Amino acid sequence: MWDEPYLETCCRSALHRLCLSGSLGRPTGLRDQPCLERLEGLGFACTGADGRFHATPEGEARRRSEILKLAS
Repeated sequence: MWDEPYLETCCRSALHRLCLSGSLGRPTGLRDQPCLERLEGLGFACTGADGRFHATPEGEARRRSEILKLAS
């Protein structure tokens, strides 16, 4: 049974870019901001004190399993 929230293709891409950005994070005002906000609502991203989006451990795990296709 599928028990994870579905991610649209655009949101999977935004999650991948977010994880690639590392500790620097992604700024607001980019074209993928709606996806980053959606990811934040799902717990895969958070907004740091610097006002930038950062991947959460859950987001990193989701990227490993769904985008990189690595076993956990």
